[in-house]
Amino acid sequence: MIRQHRSAHRSARTAMHVVILAVVSALSAPLLHAQPDTRTPPFNGIAHVALRVHDLATSVAFYEKLGFEQAFDLRKDNVPYESFLKINDTQFIELHAAAPTEPDTGLLSLCFEGADLQAINDDYRSHGLNPTPILKTNAGNLRFILGGPLQTSSPQTIEYTQYLAGSLHSEDQGKHLGPDRVGEKLIAVSVPMADPASARDFYINQLNFKPIANDPMSLHMPGESGQELEIIPATTGTHARMTLESSNLAKAARHLHKEGIFAVKNGATLTVIDPDGNVLILETR
Repeated sequence: MIRQHRSAHRSARTAMHVVILAVVSALSAPLLHAQPDTRTPPFNGIAHVALRVHDLATSVAFYEKLGFEQAFDLRKDNVPYESFLKINDTQFIELHAAAPTEPDTGLLSLCFEGADLQAINDDYRSHGLNPTPILKTNAGNLRFILGGPLQTSSPQTIEYTQYLAGSLHSEDQGKHLGPDRVGEKLIAVSVPMADPASARDFYINQLNFKPIANDPMSLHMPGESGQELEIIPATTGTHARMTLESSNLAKAARHLHKEGIFAVKNGATLTVIDPDGNVLILETR
């Protein structure tokens, strides 16, 4: 479990959610009372956050300065269009090059890892959701996609993956784990939503996420990972906000200073902003 008093960041965001909590409580209490525990098959945790970026090479270079090494990339005509920056053996930051037809940058998708993807897919279909069929990706893993709540102009893209032996991810086990990584584990992702109350209801009553006490817009996913999804108003834009656990915040601060990366220290956290405005929060439990 992520500690109840994580940081000043959590205290501040809890205060901002007081009004939302009142609305959510009124709207969702009857639903929560009636909703049975569907016992959704557990997730192993967050597999990756996918970001669309203005300049792929610039963004890769930035994340490499944070100590995250590129494990591999995907190319078309030998030109990279997607890069995989490694946090640990099961978690990645995926960077996707923006295109003329898709110029908007920011959060592209959030992906959860499951040990039995078919069981999760079947569970969703059994209570009326419409996930895509499970297919094998270019990287060699299983994946399906589910349309989520409205973010800004379109529904959230929720991905689910199961790592397979022989995939690019599995073949990279134990590699590209640089000693200068400013964080070693992705523990929370904040997702902007057009209607936070409806999004919260969807995650709790459709996907069986669990609300966290004293933090109404933060949820734990099915399973024992303790990792969190936070729902925030889309008025903040489409930028992602990722919270990573750092085993040594002082070392991370020194590394950021050496690399010329500006960071804001606020109590027990460090905050860094990437070239496209996505926010990374580093904290030590």
